[in-house]
Amino acid sequence: MKTKLYLTALALIVAVGVAHAQAQNPECMTNLSIFSEHAKVKNYDAAYEPWKMVYETCPQLNNAIYVYGERILKDKIEKASGAEKEGFANDLMGLYDNKLKHFASKTSKGETMVDKAMVKYDNKMADDAEMYKLLGEAFTGDRDNFTNPKALYIYFSSLVDLHNAGQKELQEVFDVYDDVMEKIADENAKLTDRIAQLLPKEDAGTLTSKEKRRLKSYNSYSEAYGKIEGSIDSKLGALADCENLIPLYKKNFDEKRSDIKWVKGAVGRMFNKECTDDPLFKQMVEVQAELDPSADVYVYLGSLKSKSGDTNGAVADFNKALELETDARKKSNIAYKVATIYRRGSKSTARSYAQKAIDANPSNGKAYLLIASLYANSANDCGSTPFEKRAIYWKAADMARQAGRVDPAQRGRANQSAASYAAKAPTKEMIFTAGMAGKTVNFSCWVGGSVKVPNL
Repeated sequence: MKTKLYLTALALIVAVGVAHAQAQNPECMTNLSIFSEHAKVKNYDAAYEPWKMVYETCPQLNNAIYVYGERILKDKIEKASGAEKEGFANDLMGLYDNKLKHFASKTSKGETMVDKAMVKYDNKMADDAEMYKLLGEAFTGDRDNFTNPKALYIYFSSLVDLHNAGQKELQEVFDVYDDVMEKIADENAKLTDRIAQLLPKEDAGTLTSKEKRRLKSYNSYSEAYGKIEGSIDSKLGALADCENLIPLYKKNFDEKRSDIKWVKGAVGRMFNKECTDDPLFKQMVEVQAELDPSADVYVYLGSLKSKSGDTNGAVADFNKALELETDARKKSNIAYKVATIYRRGSKSTARSYAQKAIDANPSNGKAYLLIASLYANSANDCGSTPFEKRAIYWKAADMARQAGRVDPAQRGRANQSAASYAAKAPTKEMIFTAGMAGKTVNFSCWVGGSVKVPNL
């Protein structure tokens, strides 16, 4: 142990000594200043030679070598072609390796592996098999630092293409899908938590300039994760339809029935794809209940009772699920699942559970969108005049906008829904003709509450 500590300390002393020596090199210091100034104004051609000199001579001098070097080499790649382009791409991958070597505190193994893989992808230097292998190693080797939304999509997309080419089994597609979607949910949860802390300050107009930049970054990344999530679902497409799921699970059921991870994934996927009418779903729910009688099981049991007409039993199971779950975010997801079960039946009950989802996690954008759709689908039931009936769409649009605000991952859907609802609300001409500008419309149906008519 003492020997190991000694060697570690010695290596640190040597590294500090080398960095100090490089800092004393006047030519490196001069060229560092020159290429930095050129790179700041995006004059990458002028920055290249002085940057290259510093990179090759004094690689430990300053992290700016790697920050600006990445931009310089990407510019070279974009402008080059053929062998020259591939050469610069290889230089960029080497840069990532050297940054990890000399400035490990500024990067990570996983990030480096992903960055190198994406260079190969962007420059068509790897086929699906190599991309899946490279990104799979990065994901399994350093999952915490695999946060690139585009790379997550490429990882899954390359696997689907390999499956379609007959090179990968469908079960592997589902396993990776679960892992990737869980990763997206985890990363977006971190972002929405940070956003939630800043929104009150934004409303009050007290955000500092630094906080504004942070909020913009959080929103951007969350929105990117939302887009990637949608793209991954689209890529999975018909592979996860009941016609494929049920035969696959029937085939593997006897072999896998003691594997709780497999059972949970199968039951959850069948539930999400509404394959719950098949007897296999009930059979697997019962197995999950034996292996792991967790909160989710009671949601599935409740859904089965709801389908059979046992309303009281279903409600008891749903509430049991909420009682068992102690994690606020998971409780929110459970309440949302229950809300989706009721959305085609009792709208008021669906809203009640959707509100429970929001109470548990105010950043649950899907719950806001569900409530918005419930309002919009009640237009004909919430008014005695055409104007009053259409006024409900203002309320639906407001709820949809809130979904995108608290959870930017849902912003694409939220903006689309809000625009659709707003287009169905009373027009300016209708407001003028009815003499309702600035007045309030009260809803006496299950929706309740009111909405203020816009001023003209």
